[in-house]
Amino acid sequence: MSIVRQDFRSKLSGEKGESMNTVLEKIKKMGIVPVVVIEDVKDALPLAKALVEGGLPCAEVTFRTEAAAEAIRQMTEAYPEMLVGAGTVLTTAQVNEAVKAGAKFIVSPGFDPEIVDYCLARELPVLPVCATPAEVAQAVKRGMEVVKFFPAEQAGGLPMIKAMAAPYHQLRFMPTGGINPENLKDYLAFDKILCCGGSWMVKGNLLKEGKFDEVCKLTKEAKAIADAVRK
Repeated sequence: MSIVRQDFRSKLSGEKGESMNTVLEKIKKMGIVPVVVIEDVKDALPLAKALVEGGLPCAEVTFRTEAAAEAIRQMTEAYPEMLVGAGTVLTTAQVNEAVKAGAKFIVSPGFDPEIVDYCLARELPVLPVCATPAEVAQAVKRGMEVVKFFPAEQAGGLPMIKAMAAPYHQLRFMPTGGINPENLKDYLAFDKILCCGGSWMVKGNLLKEGKFDEVCKLTKEAKAIADAVRK
């Protein structure tokens, strides 16, 4: 294994060199991955604190803003126990940027073969969006075990996931988009759901208004729902 490849693995998987399976098992145990858009870097640390104290030391920080990479860096340095990933990753250059910042997993908003193959070749945990059977087939062909299903509710919700899971029984899903406290339990109760992605506890207005106590409260409530299903 090359030094570059080792560097990618160490930066992505943490000091103990966690495997992709280890990362996925941690996500499964949490049940929910908060999906957050950070517009201002100053919000990164209070957000991380709120999530950790709320019982969900994880986050998918979307690469929609210029603050994303620095936010990931600050969050992972201040809270090394956090499982912070990079979402909405559109290029291999962004994969590199996210990994260097400390991201432990990569999420692409569609099944981009270039990004998926780039990550798999470097043994980087990657969760591409697969919303159709054709995309799922491409993931399975590559030996992938988990994909993101987005936008979950708009793309058919739990019935669609169950329909795709029937022929692709080895695959698990991370539905995101339209997930909320009312339907979270139904999703998590299905055994092919690894976890759910959600943004209701980390909405942009809460961050902009500095309402991190509310973020912590909503996070605790979300974790309680997940724990009740998977106790």
